[in-house]
Amino acid sequence: MTSRRGFVPFLAVLLAAGCTSAEPQKAPVAVVTRTTVSEVVEAPATVGARATATLTAPASGTVARLYVQDGDTVKKGQILARISSPQARQQLSAARKADRQAARPVSFSGGPVGVRLPRLRLPSSLDAHVDRSFAQARKAARSIGDRAARARLLAAIDDADKRRRAQRRALGEVLDGLTRSLDQTLSQMSGQVSAGMSGLSASMASLRAASRSQTRAAVRAAEQTVDALVVRAPFGGVVTLGGASSGGGAAGLGALVSQLPAGLGSQAGAAAAAPAGRSGGTVATGVPVAAGDPLVTVTDVSVLTLSADVDETDVLLVRRGTPAEVEFDAVTGATYTGSVTGVGVTPKEGATGGVSYPVRLRLGRGAYDDGSAAPAPKPGMSAVVRLAVRRAENATAVPASAIVTSGRETIVWAVRGGKAERRVVRLGAQGDAVVEILSGVSPGERVVVKGADAVRPGQSLS
Repeated sequence: MTSRRGFVPFLAVLLAAGCTSAEPQKAPVAVVTRTTVSEVVEAPATVGARATATLTAPASGTVARLYVQDGDTVKKGQILARISSPQARQQLSAARKADRQAARPVSFSGGPVGVRLPRLRLPSSLDAHVDRSFAQARKAARSIGDRAARARLLAAIDDADKRRRAQRRALGEVLDGLTRSLDQTLSQMSGQVSAGMSGLSASMASLRAASRSQTRAAVRAAEQTVDALVVRAPFGGVVTLGGASSGGGAAGLGALVSQLPAGLGSQAGAAAAAPAGRSGGTVATGVPVAAGDPLVTVTDVSVLTLSADVDETDVLLVRRGTPAEVEFDAVTGATYTGSVTGVGVTPKEGATGGVSYPVRLRLGRGAYDDGSAAPAPKPGMSAVVRLAVRRAENATAVPASAIVTSGRETIVWAVRGGKAERRVVRLGAQGDAVVEILSGVSPGERVVVKGADAVRPGQSLS
């Protein structure tokens, strides 16, 4: 929940002397004047960074070398760590071997009736590679704490695996059918063998192309995994070893799904976007890691942002560009500037049952009361923002204590002929000390400023 507070310049209020003991009905009054009124909305906020990325191990292995430590500042593309993974390199070697086998041309010999046709099969190493990838994906999915997300993700992976196996069986049936058809044709035909051989070559070339499309995809995936063993910074920022307290499981699963052949991991990849709670362990040279383990988190602190929760009663007053003042518990005596960059539309239920909305701000520089520069806060620090949602210059204003709410009406008690007169007013900017009056009273008139809720029409006030 948020509260409303105002920062207002000094208001010269002429207070009446008050009632004497002989005139107990008199009440303190003030003169309606013109001044500047500022309406401010106060809300809790948290500091955020421009960007944060947690880099994970692309494959199982060990940390061969670590080039950074906590707190180091790095540039985009800088090498952060190297992972030694014999398994990843073996998978690349096997994928390349399978691709070379699939690229070999089919030979024919024996004249018009003697044809040597080797049985074409998909490389078993490719099936083994894909099976391992699916097994690793299922293992990573089962580590997700959220039961619904885990079930949804496992279902997506199972569906992708079934589709892959169905495609594999269908291709095997095509090859078997082609072999049977060829045997029958060769036994019945003699004079048309040459034409048949031409058609056979075309069929075999088509099948070989289909096989190579899968083996090439496996090679590309294995090459990407090996390239990723050299971990580089995606952008400049400050380094933290390990990862955040959440999201590691999803990142690791995404890396596994990306290794699947093209077309087989689309559904599993979409489901992997759901976050999964996971914490990384100690990261140091020689430490073993599994695929998906967080290694290094890079945080870009070149631009700091604020995420504030503004109450539903105030959020409609907040606009892009609204200025703000920001204070941090961690920086006592300092005030920072800020401005609204966006107002969210997704509600968030508060602990007390109220509803708030996210408001994004850009955080500016800070200064202490003596004018010296304040330090830059760190991501995750809590703050209080005061949004100047409305400001009225030279406005007709009365003290906030003069305002009385009566049902749907807002009133003040004006002094006319020495007696109380009820006035319905329309409010503008509402500061902490004074309130703008758009209609109902005019500058120079006097209004009751103390005990206004107890005044009655016609009551003697002077």
